[in-house]
Amino acid sequence: MVDKISSWKFAEEFASESEVFRDARGRAEELGVECITPSVGAHLAMLVSALGAKAIVEAGTGTGVSGLWLLSGSEQAVLATIDTEIEYQATAKRAFADAKIPANRTRVIQGRAIDVMSNMADAAYDMVFLDADRETLEEQLHEASRLLRPGGVVAIAHALWRDRVPDPAMRDDATAVYRDALRYFSNNDNFVSALSPVGDGLLLASKCS
Repeated sequence: MVDKISSWKFAEEFASESEVFRDARGRAEELGVECITPSVGAHLAMLVSALGAKAIVEAGTGTGVSGLWLLSGSEQAVLATIDTEIEYQATAKRAFADAKIPANRTRVIQGRAIDVMSNMADAAYDMVFLDADRETLEEQLHEASRLLRPGGVVAIAHALWRDRVPDPAMRDDATAVYRDALRYFSNNDNFVSALSPVGDGLLLASKCS
C-alpha cells in the first residue's frame, strides 16, 4: 500500500520559494495570517502560465504570498486583489515591491470580496482565486462564474477544510460551506472541475461557456 501521507508531504515539499516569498510568509506568521502552501502556489502559477492569463482576480490578499505566486506565472498577468484588512494589503504591497513587480501589474482593493466582485465586468477575467470571506463563498462562486471568460478558471483554497470535508460525520458550518462549493461545480454543466489534495485542498473549475 502506497504511503499517501508521505506522497502528500513529498508533493508539498516539491515546490520551492525565493527569499521574497519566504519574507512575505514570515510576515504572515507575525500577523496571524494563514497562507497557501508552496505546493498550492505552484499549482496556481502553473495555471496562470497554461492559461496565458492576463487578468486575475484574487479574493484574500493576505500578505501577498498567493499574489506573488499568481503573478509569477506570467509577466503579462495583472492582478486585482481584494481584502478587508488595510494592514495586510500594505504588507502585500511591500512584498510586490520587493519582488520588483511593476506597480501597473497590481490593483489592491480594500473591501469585502462579494461587494467588490459584484462591480467587476462580465467575462473580463482569465482566472479567479477565492481565499477569503468564507461566509459569502456561495455568492462569490456566482460572481466568479460571471467574471470569467470561457475557458477561464476559478480556484478555491481550503476545499477540503482541515480534512473534514470527506468525513460525513463532520457537519460544522465551515465544512458545509466547502461541501456546497464542491456540489456547485459537480452539478454545473458549464464547468469542468477537479479537486486536488494539495495544501488544505484546492478546487479547480474551468468555464466551458
